[in-house]
Amino acid sequence: MVLFELTNIDKAVKNGNREEKILNDVDLTLNEGELTALTGPSGSGKSTLLTIAACLQNKTNGSISFKGKKISEKNDGSIRKLRAEKFGFVFRHAHLVPFLTVGEQLALMLDTANVKLSKEDKNNKINKILQAVDMYKHKNSYPENLSGGERQRAAIARAIIHDPELLFADEPTASLDSKRSEEVMALIKRLSQDLGITVLMVTHDMDMLEYADRRIEMKDGQITKG
Repeated sequence: MVLFELTNIDKAVKNGNREEKILNDVDLTLNEGELTALTGPSGSGKSTLLTIAACLQNKTNGSISFKGKKISEKNDGSIRKLRAEKFGFVFRHAHLVPFLTVGEQLALMLDTANVKLSKEDKNNKINKILQAVDMYKHKNSYPENLSGGERQRAAIARAIIHDPELLFADEPTASLDSKRSEEVMALIKRLSQDLGITVLMVTHDMDMLEYADRRIEMKDGQITKG
């Protein structure tokens, strides 16, 4: 079943007196529970497409639909609520809050997503997610005391703690060595399957494509394959 759809997406920016097209009439459909990889050379528009899909930047033209309803025309407050409650985000760097422990990072995400739980239920949920990503032993650790792979796993736990329906991942393994990259991708794949989370991932790493259900190639602001 279709969960998310981009239709006729354009993105143009001003470059001096010229208008430069970053995306040109892009259509993209994501099915429930599917892990889709966006690939292509630098400058092809992959990350721009992902951030527009995630409502982190504005498009120039086109429409965005989530669960059959257009979200493109919603006001900023509604879009912020949608991002907080239904979307999860993982980026190249973990972007953890340096003065919060791993457990506190997840608790903050639950509050941000307006998840109503008792103190006990919140703690149980945090423990369960940390166990799922093999980070329970680091619940009380600060980011500075974690390895790169551990920070990224903590970031993934934070991204899924509120049970999002759609996870956006922009080069989630780019800052990791090959071993840690494999571990992180295997984790994302397993969580997608176990929790039914739909994933849209940008990657340059061809070795990571084996984890994708579908590959979409981009070039010069357009989808060329997939």
